[in-house]
Amino acid sequence: MQYRPFGKTGVNISTLGFGCMRLPEIQKEDGSWEVDQAKTDEMLLRAYELGVNYFDTALYYCHSNSEIAVGKALKPIRDKVYISTKCPLELVKEPADFRKTLETSLKKLDTPYVDFYHFWGINQKTFDEKIVPMGLITEAQKLKEEGLIRHISFSFHDSPEALKHIIDNGEGLESVLLQYNLLDRANEEMIQYAASKGLGVVVMGPVGGGRLAAPTELAQKLGGEPLNTYELAFRFVLGNPGVCCALSGMQTLDMVEKNAVVASLENPMSEEEWRRIGDSLENLKKFSELYCTGCGYCQPCPKGINIPKIFQAYTYLNVYGLKDLAKNTWNGYLTNEKNPGVSPAECINCGYCERKCPQHLKVRELLKKVEGVLSAL
Repeated sequence: MQYRPFGKTGVNISTLGFGCMRLPEIQKEDGSWEVDQAKTDEMLLRAYELGVNYFDTALYYCHSNSEIAVGKALKPIRDKVYISTKCPLELVKEPADFRKTLETSLKKLDTPYVDFYHFWGINQKTFDEKIVPMGLITEAQKLKEEGLIRHISFSFHDSPEALKHIIDNGEGLESVLLQYNLLDRANEEMIQYAASKGLGVVVMGPVGGGRLAAPTELAQKLGGEPLNTYELAFRFVLGNPGVCCALSGMQTLDMVEKNAVVASLENPMSEEEWRRIGDSLENLKKFSELYCTGCGYCQPCPKGINIPKIFQAYTYLNVYGLKDLAKNTWNGYLTNEKNPGVSPAECINCGYCERKCPQHLKVRELLKKVEGVLSAL
């Protein structure tokens, strides 16, 4: 495992981070969900054995059970790892609520402190109209002085210009979690800017929300060596000198093992190769269509439409040309015996999904388009 200085935090962070958003879950008879603790323990401890020292969770992940599962799994090695979690700002109606929300996470994690506490999924509007007027960075600094927070962070979904605004005006912020991958390079310049300002940079979605996980001929299309696509994606992200860590939502031991191999490369990608691949990507604009990361923020749909699943089926067709897989995924969604999926035709045009989508997709319009294409397969 390779390690990089994490901005000015004084921490050396593993280049592979464990994203605990997609831990294995079990649905109980009453319809509720719980994390499969045995599998989670096995994966997280194996990741630690392989050198991973950064584990990222949040209050709402895995039906609000991720923090509990992560806390249990990492309890034996708590002092040897860094735990990151997040504050949903909709819970903060007044400054005192920031502490209360942190205390909820500390209790669930069963830990006396959080290493990196994030303002979760903020944009410029949230920053200007909530974080600044409420003095929430000052509140976070007080908690840091008390030892409840080791470092103050934020995760981000907005334009590069908004990111620069937050960095320039967010004195006290120490690290940022943002989206960046082969297919979404909007934040590339700002990654360098953040690093130049002393912020540690963690990347979410290094394999494009799964779009780059499947075997494809992308490496050959880009004129590079014949790598597995997921490996190319990871190496590209880690080839950016401003990136400290690539966060992967690993779901199996096999994923942990494979990702650790890539993160152990002393030089994942030379600067020359990194720039050449970046230039080649400009010739593959079609990959940018319908960029759904599968984050699930658009859920639950009031009518029960599984938007990420439907968009995933379309991605198999549009991006990879995997017609049979797209068809099977689509048909399997609609005809599942135990839990048949709801067709996009049931959409009531409420717009909930679009208000929640971090990628600002025109979800309703895209659902109609995707349904037409997939139904014709």
